[in-house]
Amino acid sequence: MAAVVKEKKNIRSNGSPLPNDQKVVKISPKDAPAVDRALCRSKLYLLVSWGYLYPEDEEFLDYLQSGEFVEDGRTALEGLRKELKGVGGQETEERLQAVSAHFDSIEAWISSEGENWNIQDLRDEHRRVFSNVIALDCPPYETLFGNDHVFGQSYVMGDIAGFYSAFGLQLSPDIHERLDHLSVELEFMHYLSYKESYAILHDGAEKLKTVIEAEKKFVKEHIGRWVPLFSGMLKRKADYGFYKILADFTTDWMAFDIAFLGVTPQPYSETDYRPASYMNPEGQTFECGAQDQGNELSMLMNEVGADAFLDKESGTSDQSGNA
Repeated sequence: MAAVVKEKKNIRSNGSPLPNDQKVVKISPKDAPAVDRALCRSKLYLLVSWGYLYPEDEEFLDYLQSGEFVEDGRTALEGLRKELKGVGGQETEERLQAVSAHFDSIEAWISSEGENWNIQDLRDEHRRVFSNVIALDCPPYETLFGNDHVFGQSYVMGDIAGFYSAFGLQLSPDIHERLDHLSVELEFMHYLSYKESYAILHDGAEKLKTVIEAEKKFVKEHIGRWVPLFSGMLKRKADYGFYKILADFTTDWMAFDIAFLGVTPQPYSETDYRPASYMNPEGQTFECGAQDQGNELSMLMNEVGADAFLDKESGTSDQSGNA
């Protein structure tokens, strides 16, 4: 498959290999299918992760307009289809076919409209859908789902930070997002699935088991719970264009990977989404909605130790990496 390239890193670490550190390794016939599956999943997670970032420069738009986004996605998808042929049955093939159709839609959007866009057009479209503040009709932040109190949000934020810290990762200073942003969480899955391929070749059964368990746990307890609801909200908000296609892509990709990993998340429903509130001793309620840029959460993350997770020297972890 195509090399994992053209990355904007949301998360970074120090020490062990990440996608840009690929080395030529002789792969045994026994390990090859599992390695290919992990690398293909890693690539697809990277593509959808990058799609949700605010386009600060022209690199992502160029990637779309050149056709490389679609080409890389199709290559990864074909790799998955090849290595799962005869394994997952008709249901797996149907899920992969659904994902494949969205690359056709992206290609058609580029041909009809996107090829004439400049960077400001893409930025305007991103703002139309996500706005300049936290858009409450489709917020790409996990802690706004299923937590009707900021202390619940801080607990979830701390758990996410713990996942990143366990693999020696921290938010890149170049990415102006919170660690619960969808793009960051999807890139973490990109990292883990790549790490899976590396573990098969280099680290042995015990570390491989650790990585796979982390993938399953993160999908079951985090993205598998809130992303399906978010994708539905995004479809309604976007209504048309690139981000509508991206929402459809995300829906089908998550359905595939949840089934592939064999996990059963308890997905949030519409009634589980509501802005969190903080009750002070006098009984007044302060809403954490569109006007909240994360200051309250930052304070609470510090109180529960989540910031300490991210500030630790990554050298303390034997699984630390370098991105």
